[in-house]
Amino acid sequence: MLNFIEHGTATAEPDLLIVHGLFGSGRNWGAIAKRLSATRRILCVDQRNHGQSPWFDSHSYEDMAADLAEVIKAQGKPMDVLGHSMGGKAAMVLALTQPDLVNRLIVADIAPVAYGHDQNQNIEAMRAVDLSKVSKRSDAMAQLAENLDDTTLQTFFTQSLDVKEQRWRLNLDVLDREMPKILNFPDVGGMYGGPTLFLSGATSDYVTHEYRPTIRDKFPKARFAKITDAGHWLHAEKPREFIASVQAWLDLDQRA
Repeated sequence: MLNFIEHGTATAEPDLLIVHGLFGSGRNWGAIAKRLSATRRILCVDQRNHGQSPWFDSHSYEDMAADLAEVIKAQGKPMDVLGHSMGGKAAMVLALTQPDLVNRLIVADIAPVAYGHDQNQNIEAMRAVDLSKVSKRSDAMAQLAENLDDTTLQTFFTQSLDVKEQRWRLNLDVLDREMPKILNFPDVGGMYGGPTLFLSGATSDYVTHEYRPTIRDKFPKARFAKITDAGHWLHAEKPREFIASVQAWLDLDQRA
């Protein structure tokens, strides 16, 4: 089963499962999970081929959704699910294929469509790091800087570096090979009729108005909200606003 980090204790509110995006881990969501855990129990998973979770030869959304289903079933009851980017797509496939496991769904800055945002250059930047010369995180950041100008990404990627073992906690070979599947969205049937929030960054181009008909076909109860001055990494760029938006939506009476 996937590795996960638990925050808080069970309350009368449904537990919340947080699903990270590409190159991330459950640990990246610790600060947000701690804030949200004041009112409910939170589980932050490491997806397959990421973090402390097992490595597999495949990385399809059907696989990822099945992994999440296994975690939820082990809790013995449905959960609310929040997924960002790749994690949002995995959460959507879970909701579409096994809706009884998902009470409510929050999709952070992604839509159920194919994208052209190539990530292979980031994989190559990580592969180019000579891990034998890394004794501290700043060593890896200095090497990443040779191929990657974005200091935010340098910091983010090194969070998935096991400095002691001198290895990435990312299955870069499989992620590279399976990138077409990650950028795509599978042709899964079904519809998720539960409450769904599509929360996006106002400056991001990942969830445009042209995608809304496709979204509503699959998620008829979809609501849309944007966080001002935030891009694709909305939870990292505007954490307070992100937490407030998620908490406010979770607190709504959505029985109607």
